[in-house]
Amino acid sequence: MTIGILKEISDENRVAMLPESVSALVKMNVTMLVETGAGLAAFANDAEYEKAGAKVAKKADVIAQSDVVIKIQPPTTEETAMLKDGQVLLSVLNPYFNTALVKELAAKNITAFSMDVVPRTTRAQAMDILSSMATVAGYKAVLTAANTLPKFFPMFMTAAGTIKPANMLILGAGVAGLQAIATSRKLGAVVYVFDVRAAVKEEVVGLGGKFVEVEGATDDKAAGGYAVEQTEEFKLRQAKAIHDQAVKSDVVICTAQIPGKKAPVLLKKETVEAMVPGSVIIDIAASTGGNCELTKNNETIVHNGVKIIGNSQLPTDMPTDASRMFGKNLINFLKLIITKEGALNLNWEDDIVKGTAVTHGKEIVHERVKSLI
Repeated sequence: MTIGILKEISDENRVAMLPESVSALVKMNVTMLVETGAGLAAFANDAEYEKAGAKVAKKADVIAQSDVVIKIQPPTTEETAMLKDGQVLLSVLNPYFNTALVKELAAKNITAFSMDVVPRTTRAQAMDILSSMATVAGYKAVLTAANTLPKFFPMFMTAAGTIKPANMLILGAGVAGLQAIATSRKLGAVVYVFDVRAAVKEEVVGLGGKFVEVEGATDDKAAGGYAVEQTEEFKLRQAKAIHDQAVKSDVVICTAQIPGKKAPVLLKKETVEAMVPGSVIIDIAASTGGNCELTKNNETIVHNGVKIIGNSQLPTDMPTDASRMFGKNLINFLKLIITKEGALNLNWEDDIVKGTAVTHGKEIVHERVKSLI
């Protein structure tokens, strides 16, 4: 079997696999092809891929000669047109929103696996790219805020007097939020955290955060650890609690998302307008609408002196480790569909293989995606 790794679009610095991951697959009797320059933005050159056992070639040749095509971002129009009947694609398709692409892949008889819909099970944790990339995003969001805020994060005792520590509010205590707490505390900030899931309180407190409690939240255990939609009554209490805390905060980091739906709006325009000028909002839920009402995806705006950074692609700013983590997640998934002899074996009896597939046999096979389309 041959696996091909494609170069990402110009504003994506990560690569699906670094040479170390390629080497691991070569040892599994897989032939590896890598598009010319695929790893340059992640500081991995073509010679390193060749040393790892891969062949470097042009995009068209990589796609034409591969049984499985791998990339991070969804395929471009050009790349989709090049895909062959019956080929396998591994990518982050964001299928709940990119429905036109899903339909096109099905029509072309592409077996597409979307790594952002890997089932939330214990066995699948080693393949969970959302958690891996959220770790990077949470860390980078705090550093971005620290570089942007016109104040210190930690408390200082100086000859000029005492410098108070920065107050932070983190919306959402998933993987990104928890990493943001840990990083913020290491930098000396005072951290308050809001999440509708009461179960995360212990983790928040354990990392040194202060949990902002709002009574009456719906916590659906069947949601696989994700947040779920809340009642209107709860949303009103939630809005007041967040407003009261946000206006006292120097930094707000927004991480709350609901799979397959727009991100919940937790930070209203009037709240932003009541914040102190110079405050910073980092919204990593920007690509699905953002937690801040004023967020614009992939843009930085200033509203009443408050800087709002809408960026869901923070992992691309740490391409080396982000690519390393992504590649390891991919290898763990590929082990489910590669035989000891290095052949392709799509085991549809495996719940992870079945749950990650979006299209197969000219059909949309992912139930939730199918229901949306």
